[in-house]
This record gives sequence, C-alpha cells and structure tokens, in this order.
Amino acid sequence: MTTVGILGAGMAGSVLARALVGAGYDVVLANSRGPSTLADLVEDLGPRARAGGITEAAAAADFAFLGFPYHPSHRLPVAELRGKIVIDNNNYMLWRDGHYAEIDAGARTEHELRQEQLPGAQLIKAFTHIQFHRRHEIRVPSDELPALVRLARPAGAPDRVALAVSSDFPAAVALVTRVQDEIGFDTVDHSPLSESWRSGPGTPTWAHSIDGQSRAALTRNLANARR
Repeated sequence: MTTVGILGAGMAGSVLARALVGAGYDVVLANSRGPSTLADLVEDLGPRARAGGITEAAAAADFAFLGFPYHPSHRLPVAELRGKIVIDNNNYMLWRDGHYAEIDAGARTEHELRQEQLPGAQLIKAFTHIQFHRRHEIRVPSDELPALVRLARPAGAPDRVALAVSSDFPAAVALVTRVQDEIGFDTVDHSPLSESWRSGPGTPTWAHSIDGQSRAALTRNLANARR
C-alpha cells in the first residue's frame, strides 16, 4: 500500500484525499487545528483514511501533499519529509499573500521558495490550475462536483484534460504523472521549478482552470505564457 500524507486538509486536501482513496491509496490527513477536527472527514472517507498531527502525517507518508499557501515563516516537518516527493499545491496570489519581492521580480517562483524550506525533499508543483470546488456557474448537475472529480476521465478518452507539473526532480514528475493518470488526467511536464510560473494566476493556462484543456492546448498555453 502507498500512503499519502495530506498536510493541509482544507478544500484542496480533502478533495484530493477522496480522489486518492478512490484510486486505492491510503491517506493520513493533518491540519493546523489537530486530528480531532478531522473526525467527520475521516469517517466519510472510510477505512483508507486516518487523521494525525502534521509531523505524524509527514512521517507516515510515502509521498506528501501540501495544501496551504507559501509563507516565509512556515516551519515544515523537514526531517520527516527528507528524501520524499512533496506535491506543492500553492499559487502566489497578491490579494491573499501580499507581495514577495523575489517572486515579483521574477528571481524565484513560490515553488522554488517552498523547495528551499524543505531541503532534501523532492518538491513538485502540481494540481495548481484545477479547481477543488463546484463550477461557477452551474449548468448541469455534474457542475456541483469539484473540478478534480467532474473533469476526470479514463485514459484514452477523447475529452480527457491535462494538468501541468514542474519539478527539479525527474522521479517526482514520474510519480505525479502516474498518480494523475490513475485519478483521470494526462500530464504536461514544464520543468524545472523556475518555469512553474507558466501555469499560475493570470496565464493562458489559468484561464482554462474551470473546464480544463487538452494536452495539446495546455502545451500551447504554457508556451504562450508571459510574465
């Protein structure tokens, strides 16, 4: 069995946890408020899920998911995540995060800064341009589902959409490519982490975050991004 540590069990973390459990993964969920606050979610997810503290979830993980925004003051479980692949779901949003000079100047991406917080881990930016809430506007009943569920398709489906990833580590790209395939998505690799801005807010890729885009369209949109 493969265990995924979900650090940050808000909307993104809980929706991804459900998709991973459905694909046969075990998950350990953690948040800043303590395991007891996750009891209802864990019960709903079933026997493949349990709650724990941040350090416990990181230690139990074969790979991990960070479902909270970057902040320079964060103290992450470095020792427990050392040597592991860590999926970073963060996007830099000025209205929420304020200004970070290095990002604004194009000297670093938020994902490179997060990698610096986790020496020894293999960070990968993934699941950043797909929504984890229902569609706005609601057109048909399936629009009530989170996009991660609504847009998932089996391999080879003509309307399968693709998700972008960026990493400095080929092993991380390979793992997340497999995971995304298992939960219903193709992958376009736009590594390294210094290129991760190409799928961020305000880019052509981001403009299609509601209803997704094919592999070919995503490849074009990444190439057409401008800072």
